[in-house]
Amino acid sequence: MSRLWDKGDPLDQRILSFTAGEDHILDNRLVPYDVRASIAHAEMLARRGLIPTDIRDRIVEGLQSLAAEHAAGEWAVSLEEEDVHTALERRLTERAPEAGSSLHLGRSRNDQVLAAIRLYIKDACQSLHDGAVRVADELDALGERESATPLPGYTHLQPAMPSSVPLWAGGFAAEIRDDALGLLDARRRADKNPLGSAAGYGVPLLPLDREQTREALGFAVTHDPVTAVQLSRGKAEAQIVFETHLLISDLGRLASDLILFCTQEFSFVALPASMTTGSSIMPQKRNPDVFELIRGRCATSLACLTEILAVTSKLTSGYHRDLQLIKSPLFRALDLASDVLAVLAAAVPQVRFVPENIRMGQSLYATEEAYRMVLDEGVPFREAYRRVGRRFRPDR
Repeated sequence: MSRLWDKGDPLDQRILSFTAGEDHILDNRLVPYDVRASIAHAEMLARRGLIPTDIRDRIVEGLQSLAAEHAAGEWAVSLEEEDVHTALERRLTERAPEAGSSLHLGRSRNDQVLAAIRLYIKDACQSLHDGAVRVADELDALGERESATPLPGYTHLQPAMPSSVPLWAGGFAAEIRDDALGLLDARRRADKNPLGSAAGYGVPLLPLDREQTREALGFAVTHDPVTAVQLSRGKAEAQIVFETHLLISDLGRLASDLILFCTQEFSFVALPASMTTGSSIMPQKRNPDVFELIRGRCATSLACLTEILAVTSKLTSGYHRDLQLIKSPLFRALDLASDVLAVLAAAVPQVRFVPENIRMGQSLYATEEAYRMVLDEGVPFREAYRRVGRRFRPDR
């Protein structure tokens, strides 16, 4: 079979396997986005008189049918096809030869894949935002259920000041909502229309209308100048993965607290059997594996961010095949975040605190006692601090 760049010469199978890499697998998630961008491009070509309207209609009908069949599991991108672009154009050409052969006029795989990825990122930002808000809502509900449950507040893992489950859960909920807003902010770099930039230097002779495709696809702006488009590669991807890493880090800290609180030494929290696993040798054990794995996922998200940044580091201007390698860490990071959010949204409602096991020692109220001296007796704060401190010296 021929690919979009084929010129008739045979390709060594080893080269195909190496250069295509995972693309034929990864690109399956881009099918609906590539179809949307291709339809917008075809409609623009017809409006500018570059293809007949009947060819446009056949392109639109054919791509819509292919998208529906792909969603139904009737076909997938193959290694021989290399990527989503060849897969769609080849299948369209088999059904409507003239339509298929007209589809690529005025574009390159470079602006084509970037349009699909940017549309995908915009959807992913919204989806992850919504998932993060659901976890925050569940934490608020946990705080309401445990509104009367006290908790020690810790600094340096030492009991420090009185807190409560609502304060503890509310702090995480607030930061997770802030992470959710960061994900929406990350759409900015992805909200630029790359179509019409082609391989990075525009399209000669053809009177393309980049504003029409921008409007059709809902991009906020058209990415100008065309030479900036390839220079931008990796930035939108890195930004969403950075915001995702901040979210995963907060979720990892939440998981760490729950792991600590459910230890036998603390026993502040009881985790349901459905959320824990057992030991192969110790029959009494119930382990918080899911929370340990959530905590460990921070390493994966950081690695994905580092991988994306490293790929683009010190590249010269223009397109390079290295940029293909950004897809895998991008998708891996977003899938990871989606999975963690889904697990926590199900787990948090089942967390139960055990008030009778929560010890609120007198030392937690030392700061309050010092402030009371200031307010009731007029004692300067530093003197009150020293007086109270002497009472809680470890050698007493």
